[in-house]
Amino acid sequence: MNVPQILTNATPWTLDHDHAVHPWVNFGAFERDGSLVLTRGEGCHVWDAAGTRYFDAIGGMWCTNVGLGRAEMAQAMADQAMKLAYTNYFCDVTSDTTALLAGKLAALAPGDLNRVFFTTGGSTAVETAIRTVAYYHHCKGNPQKTGIVARENSYHGSTYLTQSVGKRNGDRVEEFRYQSEGIYHLSSPYLYRRPAHLTEAQFCDQLIAEFEALIAREGADRIGGFIAEPIQASGGIIVPPAGYLQRMWEVCQRHDILFIADEVVTSFGRLGHWFASWDEFGVMPDMIATAKGLTSGYVPLGALLLSDRIWAVMAEGGQRWFTTGFTYSGHPVSCAVALKNIEIMEREDLLGNAARVGAYFETRLAELSALPLVGDVRGRKLMLCVESVADKESKALLPDEANESKRISATAEAMGLMVRPLGHLNVMSPALTITEGQVDFVVETLGKAIARVTDDLVREGYRLG
Repeated sequence: MNVPQILTNATPWTLDHDHAVHPWVNFGAFERDGSLVLTRGEGCHVWDAAGTRYFDAIGGMWCTNVGLGRAEMAQAMADQAMKLAYTNYFCDVTSDTTALLAGKLAALAPGDLNRVFFTTGGSTAVETAIRTVAYYHHCKGNPQKTGIVARENSYHGSTYLTQSVGKRNGDRVEEFRYQSEGIYHLSSPYLYRRPAHLTEAQFCDQLIAEFEALIAREGADRIGGFIAEPIQASGGIIVPPAGYLQRMWEVCQRHDILFIADEVVTSFGRLGHWFASWDEFGVMPDMIATAKGLTSGYVPLGALLLSDRIWAVMAEGGQRWFTTGFTYSGHPVSCAVALKNIEIMEREDLLGNAARVGAYFETRLAELSALPLVGDVRGRKLMLCVESVADKESKALLPDEANESKRISATAEAMGLMVRPLGHLNVMSPALTITEGQVDFVVETLGKAIARVTDDLVREGYRLG
């Protein structure tokens, strides 16, 4: 067989550097440094092309919940591919595996969220949810009730519509275009950076009042849905004030506004529950978008869970068509992997482990608050971050050129630990299999990395309060 010239004497690093286009790539840094090439994974660890082992405290991208290298996950793929690798899922065809997963998700979901629309991932699940808002209200005789309310610092996906609805710092660049009509953004429930004169309860009151004011200004007859991550993930691990989500849900109920829970990150064990909306925050959403931990990242799959109430309105009369979907909706191989993933989580009590070890992680990570560079340590269970500041009292940030979070992650990486730099944060979302001993390694290594970067910043002339 003739080897293409492009592959002759090429390494994975050079092939990636010369031909791959990565999501959220910074062109200058990529051209200069290229990518870290990973070749193997087992449990919470990954290995690069040079054979160096790292503890992956990022969990891939919030998703390797059952850990890497599971033989039974690979076997589930192979078995399903041999039995039925693909079937059309449009209209009135399914596979037995896809049907089993739909039933399993309905059984795990809270309340009457008994209808499942399968997608290819989180972005497509959220996009479908947003489109369903308009569809549902049109079916009810309110075709103008299409507005979507989201929050600052939110991330809901990277399709045109989901990135327009999301509004995370750094995501909006002038080279791309975004939809603005019919999309509204409220303040983020960013408790650490609330106005200094407000208590947590007063801050919560202010956020609710802002939502009510928006509805009064724009008209409840024009606002169809509110979308919220229970904990804002990529926007900064923002845990809302006590009672905030419940009160926002109550506002939605009063004004016939559908509550969409974006649980692409928080579902399937990240907070110790199948779904966090009800079990962690006491909110019964109208829709839940999920992905990531649904298959633990082994294959792509997303899902939108709909309430029976929404289904009944859309299906009334039997004449309408739900004209959205994807070639790989309900893919039988992906669904087989999801079923095996759930089986492993149930058998090994990974939800319980996430809750127990997650609580230990919260306690240990809080110890880093004493470091001069650390302004806030926050999150819940296995969804945590450290926010760096120049001054603890004023909470002032370092200038962007200090690039401290990337420097911290690079320093940690050199010590065998992978954490994710996001703005002025270092984020952790490890596999649900993590042990207390591994938590100790993460916290102690991260602490050393922060201390080293702090010393470097001081030597370079940065003032730390």
